[in-house]
Amino acid sequence: MPPPDGFKPHFRKSGFTAPWEPLYSKVLADKVIIGLWLTEAHCNSRKIVHGGLIATLCDNAMGLSSMQVMKVDRPDIAGLVTINLNTDYIAPARIGQWLEVDTYMVKAGGSIAFASARVEADGDLIAKASATFKVQKS
Repeated sequence: MPPPDGFKPHFRKSGFTAPWEPLYSKVLADKVIIGLWLTEAHCNSRKIVHGGLIATLCDNAMGLSSMQVMKVDRPDIAGLVTINLNTDYIAPARIGQWLEVDTYMVKAGGSIAFASARVEADGDLIAKASATFKVQKS
C-alpha cells in the first residue's frame, strides 16, 4: 500500500531497521516525520506493535529532526548521539494501521539538543517521547 502524500522511502537505512522496511519519511524544513504500515514483523506475540519499534523510530526521527533544524546555523555538526530517551506508551497500535512519528526540536545548545515526539496510529495518539542528544562536532 502506498504511503500518505508527501512520504517517500526513508533515506536513512541501517541493518537494525532493515527488517521493518518499507519505512517512509517526510522531510520538512524543521523536522523529519517517519511512518510505516504496520505488519506482523512490527508486533509482539499479542499482535500489537512492539514498544521497541516505537522507541527506535522516535529516537531516529527526533535525532534527524534536530539535525534538520541545527544544520541551518551549525554546519560544524557531524551528528548526534542519544544521551537519554523517554517513551510513554498510551494505547496499542495494530497490524494494518499507518504509524507516524512526528517530532519537534525543543532546544539546541552548544553541546546538547532536546527533542520531543508524538506517535499516532491512524491518527490516534499511541505514544509520546522525549530525548536528549549530545552534539558531535566535525
